[in-house]
Amino acid sequence: MQLLSAFSRPQTVPVAPVSASRPKLWILDSWRDLILYVGTPLLLVPVFALAQARWSPQDIYLFVAAFGAMGHHLPGMIRAYGDRALFERFKWRFVLAPLFLLAVCTAFFWWDLKGILLVVFFWGVWHGLMQTYGFCRIYDAKTGTFDTLTRRLDFAMCVIWFATAVALSPYRLSDTLDTYYMCGGPFIPPSVVQLGQGLILLLAVAVSGLFVAHFCRLWIIGKRPNPVKVALLITSIAFWWYCNNLVANILVGIALFEVFHDVQYLSLVWIYNRNRVEKDSNIGGFMRFVFRRSGSLMGLYVGLVLAYGSVSYINAHIGMDTIKRILTGVVTASTLLHFYYDGFIWKVRERSTRQSLGLAGGTADVMLGGVFPSWAWHGLKWVGVFVLPLGALWFWQIHLAIPEVQRQAWVVADVPIGARPHFEYGSALQKEGRLEEAVEQYKIGLQFNPKDAKAHTSLAVALTGQAKFDAAVPHMETALRLEPNNPDFHLVYSTLLQRIGHNDEAALHFKTAIRLKPDSVEAHYSYAAFLAGFGNNDEYISELRRVLQLRPDYPYAELRLADALFANGNLKEAEGHYQAALRADPKLTVAYNSLGKVYLSQGQTSQAMIQFSEALRLNPDYKEAEENLRIAKGADDQVFPAAHQ
Repeated sequence: MQLLSAFSRPQTVPVAPVSASRPKLWILDSWRDLILYVGTPLLLVPVFALAQARWSPQDIYLFVAAFGAMGHHLPGMIRAYGDRALFERFKWRFVLAPLFLLAVCTAFFWWDLKGILLVVFFWGVWHGLMQTYGFCRIYDAKTGTFDTLTRRLDFAMCVIWFATAVALSPYRLSDTLDTYYMCGGPFIPPSVVQLGQGLILLLAVAVSGLFVAHFCRLWIIGKRPNPVKVALLITSIAFWWYCNNLVANILVGIALFEVFHDVQYLSLVWIYNRNRVEKDSNIGGFMRFVFRRSGSLMGLYVGLVLAYGSVSYINAHIGMDTIKRILTGVVTASTLLHFYYDGFIWKVRERSTRQSLGLAGGTADVMLGGVFPSWAWHGLKWVGVFVLPLGALWFWQIHLAIPEVQRQAWVVADVPIGARPHFEYGSALQKEGRLEEAVEQYKIGLQFNPKDAKAHTSLAVALTGQAKFDAAVPHMETALRLEPNNPDFHLVYSTLLQRIGHNDEAALHFKTAIRLKPDSVEAHYSYAAFLAGFGNNDEYISELRRVLQLRPDYPYAELRLADALFANGNLKEAEGHYQAALRADPKLTVAYNSLGKVYLSQGQTSQAMIQFSEALRLNPDYKEAEENLRIAKGADDQVFPAAHQ
């Protein structure tokens, strides 16, 4: 919940004098605040440790990203469009912003333009740190602390430490630079990156020193800041650092902080909206129904959040590229709208917001002064933080596209420490056939993270490509020891074992891959290819039939199945599968030749000659088809000698 505007200076404007009575330190009470706002990370870490024992990091990330990240957008949307007074006040923003962002996000994903990813990332980091800062303002308001220096130091602490954690995270920094270079951005020399990291760390230490000194000064003179706020800052910044730099798998780290963010947001928004409904008779309709004081409606609230998030979950599992691009645009637009709306609908300095949070004082409204009218000033900020950077990234990607190998080389130069940059560079080199260099990068990456099972597998594949089979085997054994239930690893290992003649072991790993991933076309097809060399025609045919059940338009499976049926003497069924292979791939030359042989075996010489001729038209150097055509013509002359005289 971004409790302050991302488009305005962070400030709190007290109006009412501080009460002489002993101030309350908590938003709710000590236990609920510790569970929901301050100490949540201490609960999340063991929960996620248990979750990782059952689910993969990718599954955890997808679930949280859908039902948490997108789901928690809904409460803000309910308030934006369910609070009449708020809607009338910001009507044009609520009408125009969704249309604009939906069009832009869908267009960027439709044309695979990566700039929108960078904008979402930077807005997201800002959004997260502003939520932490907003909680600081609420806790200080509870104790009547309104001085400017305290506010500015709180803000500086949030900004500098959130930025430092990203800048010093090899994964986060390399991922950000990769997206930047993917957009065609100019190369940033490593010296500049290292200088920036050193300066930001130095600035973080300096800001922290000022914060501690100011806190001690206030404590000594009797103007004690809220200690709960300090605890919140410590746990939030430490947890952000932990999630970005210390978690073994960054996907789990992202999911961890997202859950922390969502728990804070959803609980506070529930409290806020419930108080607003109880105190403001103008709130009606759906908003009044959902946010009444009722335990059952809390269940409805959570259910609605999960239902809204299901759009993102469905999108992650859609196979149709066109629909996936459109839905990704919708999900991204929802994310940016959430960041944007939270920038002005939850301003702590305004009286209505403060009253619903149980705080005194505040202003009726905050008007932006200056030369420009408020709408023009707001528009200029949109240009500065969205239109211009996104436009530059679009222009660079269209006109200054950078090859993948060069891009990954730049990332490794900028971020030499960390496994992921070297792994990505190795993968790019491997795609280009530069196996020796790829092997070197994989080995460097494994020095940073010896437990990266995927890196061990990729290294094994690269070594296999160099015919270094004995060197590849230990890496596949390590990968399977780290992830014994990964079907793709079993499939790679089975192929490797087949290459070195360990066929019995290879068969076991093929079967394990199929057991773990029974709907894998690749697993069934690879196993069928393996069986082809051992004369087990029935099992071979069975595997190919399974492949075609899973993927009916697979021409090579149709071709292999047709060959097997032809060898068994099942000419009619073989004919049908050859024809199916040609429907799937009309340029499959060998299928024309094989179909011609089927026709020739059935005495249909004219049909056979047509197929052989088509094979030769596509490949004039196809000797077997040329010989088969000669045989077919000879057979045709024997059957119809008069027609050729």
